[in-house]
Amino acid sequence: MKVCVFASGSKGNVTYIETKGHRILLDMGKKKKYIVDSLKAINVDPKTIDIILISHLHTDHISALETFIKTYKATVYMPKEMLLEINNLNNYEHIVTYEDEILFDDIKIYALKSSHDAVASHNFIIEEGDTSVVQITDTGYIKSKYFNLLKNRDMYLLESNHDVEMLEHGPYPDWLKRRVLSDEGHLSNQACGFYLAKLIGKKTKKVFLMHLSEVNNTPEIALKTVKKSLKDAEVKFTKIECAKQDVISEVVTL
Repeated sequence: MKVCVFASGSKGNVTYIETKGHRILLDMGKKKKYIVDSLKAINVDPKTIDIILISHLHTDHISALETFIKTYKATVYMPKEMLLEINNLNNYEHIVTYEDEILFDDIKIYALKSSHDAVASHNFIIEEGDTSVVQITDTGYIKSKYFNLLKNRDMYLLESNHDVEMLEHGPYPDWLKRRVLSDEGHLSNQACGFYLAKLIGKKTKKVFLMHLSEVNNTPEIALKTVKKSLKDAEVKFTKIECAKQDVISEVVTL
C-alpha cells in the first residue's frame, strides 16, 4: 500500500492511497489541476483513479469533485444521506452508496461516523491484507467504541487542527471559537496527542498530523504538543510529521 497526502488544511484536503488493485482519492478539496498535477508528480495517470471517497460535503473536501469526474470516470462512494444533499451528481452514473463497510477484491474500507457538523460525515480505515491506514479529520472527538478497531494500524492521518490557547486568544469570533472547540468541531493538538497515545502500536510506521489551522496553529507547536503527549504516556514513537496545505508529502510505502 502507498499513501501520499496531496493537501491538508482549511483550504483543501486530498489524500492518495494505492493498493495492488485500486487507486483511491480520499476527498477532492483542491482544484482539479492541482490534483491532476499532484498525481502526475508521483507518476500516477489520473485515468487510473477508480475510487473516490468523500468524507463530508464541506467545500474544502469536495471542491474539485464535479470537474474531476467529468474527465476521469472514477466511481464515487458516499452515504445515501450525503448523496441526497449534493445536486450536481444527480446524473452521474458511477456512484455507490455505503453504510459502514465497503468491500473490494483486495481491500476493505471501514467508514466510521465522525462528530463533525456536516451531513453523514465519516472517517476511514483502509485495509489491504495485514496493512492498513487510518484517516481521521474533521471531528470533535473519536468515539470510544472505535478504539479497538483503530488500534495498532500501520499509518495514522490524524487531525491536529488547533492549539487551544492560540484559538482562545486568536482573531476568530466567539461563535466560531465555540464551534471549533465543540464536539462537532475539530481535534486540537492536545486531543490528537491523547488519541495517538492510545492508538499507536508495534505495527505503526508513520503518523501525519492533518488539517492544521493556519490561524490557530503552527507545525512546530503541533509537533511539540503531540510528542509531549506521547512522551508523557511513555509511548516511544518519533516518525511524525505535519501534512501541508499546498505541498504534497513523500510517498509512503507500507
